[in-house]
Amino acid sequence: MRISVCSVPQADRAEGSRAVQDNGTEVTAAGIARLAGVGRAAVSNWRRRHTDFPKPVGGTETSPSFALTEVEDWLRRQGKLAEVPLRERVWQQIAGHPEGPVTALVHAGCVLVLVHDRLTVWQEASGGSDARLAELLPTALEQVLTPRLGVLRGAAVPFPTPTELLPSVPLLRGAADLAEELGPRQAYEFLLGRHLDANPRQYTLTPADLAALMADLAGPARSVLDPACGTGALLRALAAAPGQELHGQDSDPGLAALTGLRLALHTKGVVRTAAGDSLRADAFDALRADAVLCHPPFNERNWGHDELAYDPRWEYGFPARTESELAWVQHALARLKDGGTAVLLMPPAAASRRSGRRIRADLLRRGALRAVIALPVGAAPPYNIPLHLWVLRRPEKAPGQPELLLTDAGASVPEGRGGPDWAAVRDAVLGAWRLFARTGTAPEVPGVSRSVPVIELLDDDVDLAPARHLPPPAVGGGAQELTALRARLDETLRLTVDLNPSAHDTADQPRWPLTTVGELARSGDLVMRTGGNGPHTRVLTDHDVLAGTAPSGTLPGTGEEPVLVAEGDVVVPVLGGGAVARVIDAATAGAALGRNLTLLRPDPAALDPWFLAGFLRGTANNRQASSYASTATRLDVRRLQLPRLPLDRQRRYGERFRALAGFEDALRLAGRLGEQLVRGLYDGLTDGTVAPD
Repeated sequence: MRISVCSVPQADRAEGSRAVQDNGTEVTAAGIARLAGVGRAAVSNWRRRHTDFPKPVGGTETSPSFALTEVEDWLRRQGKLAEVPLRERVWQQIAGHPEGPVTALVHAGCVLVLVHDRLTVWQEASGGSDARLAELLPTALEQVLTPRLGVLRGAAVPFPTPTELLPSVPLLRGAADLAEELGPRQAYEFLLGRHLDANPRQYTLTPADLAALMADLAGPARSVLDPACGTGALLRALAAAPGQELHGQDSDPGLAALTGLRLALHTKGVVRTAAGDSLRADAFDALRADAVLCHPPFNERNWGHDELAYDPRWEYGFPARTESELAWVQHALARLKDGGTAVLLMPPAAASRRSGRRIRADLLRRGALRAVIALPVGAAPPYNIPLHLWVLRRPEKAPGQPELLLTDAGASVPEGRGGPDWAAVRDAVLGAWRLFARTGTAPEVPGVSRSVPVIELLDDDVDLAPARHLPPPAVGGGAQELTALRARLDETLRLTVDLNPSAHDTADQPRWPLTTVGELARSGDLVMRTGGNGPHTRVLTDHDVLAGTAPSGTLPGTGEEPVLVAEGDVVVPVLGGGAVARVIDAATAGAALGRNLTLLRPDPAALDPWFLAGFLRGTANNRQASSYASTATRLDVRRLQLPRLPLDRQRRYGERFRALAGFEDALRLAGRLGEQLVRGLYDGLTDGTVAPD
């Protein structure tokens, strides 16, 4: 059975359609290119060559927007309208909504909750004209959203009126159809994920792996609060039990609404989200939750220092103006029931700033702060510093001789730039925490974790940075391990000599006919795909391609199928301006293609992959195919050139390019081994495990 009634005659919807025509969905040139399955340059050519091309209805002179219905009519008349996937059409309606994408996502989310909870109500309401649907929906939405999202002070999800819904009706019908195709939850995840990807600077996201780790540290909980909920990643990580109560608040009303709807689709429990600043206008001041998870804003000076001086939440001391993070810590503790657990993501400076030492000392003395965990660089934004996790418990009674667990997961970073090895991070962190949570102490693991008596930390600085209190790890197992490392480096250096390709042979400058990647794609000699869809737990990132490392990334669920790489594919990064192309081997095959990567899958009967990858790496080739912005260089892969050669000649070049790639890999490995040996010798000499002679 179809979710929405799409067989309604167009005439029956005429009244509602005319009412929204003046404020219809707009689409940019990039959106037109997506609809037609072409590049943006083609759209510019159509505008110049065709006098009947639709006129702009909005935007700016340099970035005009067009009425989506007019564009579709023109493309259809010209025979240029591609078979547009439903999800793409719905996304264009979101992106071009007259009230903005956030309002569009809220309206779509309300309907998807209705479809999820009461499908027959939606089917009945959607069976008539657009005007009738807009008139009936508010009552239906109120009936389904009130028990799911409740009514509280500052409630995040407002019930839209018929007038507000009328411009959204085409979008709502499309969203319901998309729910039939993907399921309501997956449909909303896809649309929300597209919006977040399109506005990366507007939102600070908590990575899914980090959210899962924080949820595991908090443990099972019936009632959960996130006072700075953002897009709801932390609450979603703990959304499991049917009788659960999830509470979220965010100062951005749009985010609070989107999160409420997202959670309503992910759990059968009670969801309560509110808009407002949790420190200044706490919507959950009477709540005592089992767990609090929070990724607070960092380094805020205007957090309410002046007006909140006598707030009862400052049980452990009044935070300085520069210590906004300690205000969030005490807010979290104030919303916990006795024995409840809070896990907060913190900047590393919060563990050592002198302005916060008195509050840190009182948190330690009273047994509220239970663990400080240093994460690897790249665990969460800002990605260039190693953030900390603070695990806190609201004390049920005064502790006897409390200890603090200090853990440094910074060693769990793989070679290259692919990001943390989350499996290793979880093993190190959860192994130490679960034992400490049961017994109040944990054995010492050099360089990784240590349970420290609080009395040892209560000095003038109360510095809680884990690295300052952990014994250093054994330097690669000592001198014996360093000797083995040196032997491996010697072997690798000999291998680089063996692989060093000779360059003594010369050739006349060839004058071969050239073609482009775009032409080869149009002729069917290769297939082009772009990455970034999910979900997948083994993703080849642009950093992996640049560093020559194994797949190290993950992709969140967006409702789209990931693009999986296969042996013999050629993968090209499109950002950064480097001449790089990687041929996929058997070990990498099966991984998902990450963002900012283009996959080229050559027809083996027409193209040799090593020949293709080698010519794509030419410096001059990349220069002519690149465009430059103020902060980045972007490669137009379609414009990359390579010669038209018979397959046997391609393979001769391909063998040479393969040898070069092997030489490059050996050089890269030698560099990493050399760095490890130098670092190990420095550490060994300075800590006494290696003798100077």
